[in-house]
Amino acid sequence: MRIRLVMTYASPVFAYAQPDALYNLQIVQNKFCRTAADVLWYVKNSVLYRDLELPTISKYMKDASERFFYTASSHPNPLLVSVVSYEPPPLHFFCRRPRSVLLDPPDDLTVEVEN
Repeated sequence: MRIRLVMTYASPVFAYAQPDALYNLQIVQNKFCRTAADVLWYVKNSVLYRDLELPTISKYMKDASERFFYTASSHPNPLLVSVVSYEPPPLHFFCRRPRSVLLDPPDDLTVEVEN
Protein backbone atom coordinates (compact mmCIF):
# COMPACT_ATOMS: atom_id res chain seq x y z
CA MET A 1 0.00 0.00 0.00
CA ARG A 2 2.89 2.37 0.65
CA ILE A 3 4.17 1.94 -2.89
CA ARG A 4 0.71 2.46 -4.35
CA LEU A 5 0.07 5.66 -2.38
CA VAL A 6 3.14 7.30 -3.86
CA MET A 7 2.50 5.90 -7.33
CA THR A 8 -1.11 7.04 -7.36
CA TYR A 9 -0.12 10.53 -6.27
CA ALA A 10 2.43 10.71 -9.09
CA SER A 11 0.62 8.59 -11.69
CA PRO A 12 1.39 10.89 -14.65
CA VAL A 13 5.07 10.85 -13.72
CA PHE A 14 5.20 7.05 -13.61
CA ALA A 15 4.03 7.00 -17.21
CA TYR A 16 7.59 8.01 -18.09
CA ALA A 17 9.11 5.20 -16.01
CA GLN A 18 11.10 2.53 -17.74
CA PRO A 19 9.48 -0.91 -17.77
CA ASP A 20 12.43 -2.17 -15.70
CA ALA A 21 11.55 0.23 -12.87
CA LEU A 22 7.95 -0.96 -12.79
CA TYR A 23 9.19 -4.56 -12.99
CA ASN A 24 11.36 -3.99 -9.91
CA LEU A 25 8.35 -2.60 -8.05
CA GLN A 26 6.37 -5.64 -9.20
CA ILE A 27 9.00 -7.91 -7.64
CA VAL A 28 8.65 -6.07 -4.31
CA GLN A 29 4.87 -6.39 -4.48
CA ASN A 30 5.18 -10.11 -5.27
CA LYS A 31 7.29 -10.64 -2.16
CA PHE A 32 4.88 -8.70 0.06
CA CYS A 33 1.88 -10.61 -1.33
CA ARG A 34 3.58 -13.96 -0.78
CA THR A 35 4.41 -13.04 2.81
CA ALA A 36 0.95 -11.65 3.56
CA ALA A 37 -0.87 -14.64 2.06
CA ASP A 38 1.64 -17.16 3.50
CA VAL A 39 2.00 -18.80 0.08
CA LEU A 40 4.64 -21.42 -0.66
CA TRP A 41 7.34 -20.85 -3.27
CA TYR A 42 5.86 -23.08 -5.98
CA VAL A 43 2.61 -21.09 -6.36
CA LYS A 44 2.71 -19.00 -9.55
CA ASN A 45 2.42 -15.24 -9.26
CA SER A 46 -0.51 -15.22 -11.66
CA VAL A 47 -2.43 -17.63 -9.41
CA LEU A 48 -1.54 -15.54 -6.37
CA TYR A 49 -2.86 -12.32 -7.94
CA ARG A 50 -5.98 -14.02 -9.25
CA ASP A 51 -6.77 -15.48 -5.80
CA LEU A 52 -6.08 -12.19 -4.02
CA GLU A 53 -8.02 -10.28 -6.71
CA LEU A 54 -5.16 -7.79 -6.84
CA PRO A 55 -4.05 -6.02 -10.04
CA THR A 56 -0.43 -5.99 -11.10
CA ILE A 57 1.60 -2.78 -10.83
CA SER A 58 1.39 -2.04 -14.56
CA LYS A 59 -2.38 -2.64 -14.64
CA TYR A 60 -2.86 -0.48 -11.57
CA MET A 61 -0.80 2.34 -13.07
CA LYS A 62 -2.69 2.15 -16.36
CA ASP A 63 -6.01 2.37 -14.49
CA ALA A 64 -4.74 5.27 -12.35
CA SER A 65 -3.57 7.11 -15.46
CA GLU A 66 -6.95 6.59 -17.13
CA ARG A 67 -8.72 8.00 -14.05
CA PHE A 68 -6.33 10.97 -13.96
CA PHE A 69 -6.80 11.86 -17.62
CA TYR A 70 -10.58 11.41 -17.40
CA THR A 71 -10.76 13.71 -14.38
CA ALA A 72 -8.47 16.28 -15.98
CA SER A 73 -10.45 16.28 -19.25
CA SER A 74 -13.68 17.12 -17.41
CA HIS A 75 -12.09 19.82 -15.24
CA PRO A 76 -13.62 23.32 -15.41
CA ASN A 77 -10.23 24.96 -16.07
CA PRO A 78 -9.84 25.27 -19.87
CA LEU A 79 -6.03 25.38 -19.66
CA LEU A 80 -5.92 21.98 -17.99
CA VAL A 81 -8.35 20.55 -20.53
CA SER A 82 -6.23 21.87 -23.41
CA VAL A 83 -3.11 20.21 -21.99
CA VAL A 84 -4.80 16.84 -21.57
CA SER A 85 -6.51 16.68 -24.95
CA TYR A 86 -4.07 15.94 -27.75
CA GLU A 87 -3.60 13.51 -30.59
CA PRO A 88 -1.31 10.55 -29.81
CA PRO A 89 2.11 10.88 -31.45
CA PRO A 90 3.16 8.50 -34.22
CA LEU A 91 4.84 5.26 -33.15
CA HIS A 92 8.26 6.38 -34.39
CA PHE A 93 8.07 9.67 -32.43
CA PHE A 94 11.02 10.07 -30.04
CA CYS A 95 9.36 11.91 -27.13
CA ARG A 96 6.99 9.93 -24.97
CA ARG A 97 3.98 11.78 -23.57
CA PRO A 98 2.31 10.68 -20.32
CA ARG A 99 -0.88 9.62 -22.04
CA SER A 100 1.09 7.20 -24.23
CA VAL A 101 1.05 4.71 -21.35
CA LEU A 102 -2.62 4.06 -22.12
CA LEU A 103 -1.66 2.70 -25.54
CA ASP A 104 1.05 0.34 -24.27
CA PRO A 105 0.32 -3.40 -24.38
CA PRO A 106 0.02 -5.10 -20.98
CA ASP A 107 3.01 -6.96 -19.54
CA ASP A 108 3.23 -10.76 -19.42
CA LEU A 109 2.09 -11.14 -15.80
CA THR A 110 -0.98 -8.96 -16.37
CA VAL A 111 -1.95 -10.97 -19.43
CA GLU A 112 -1.54 -14.23 -17.51
CA VAL A 113 -3.60 -12.98 -14.55
CA GLU A 114 -6.42 -11.74 -16.79
CA ASN A 115 -6.61 -15.09 -18.62
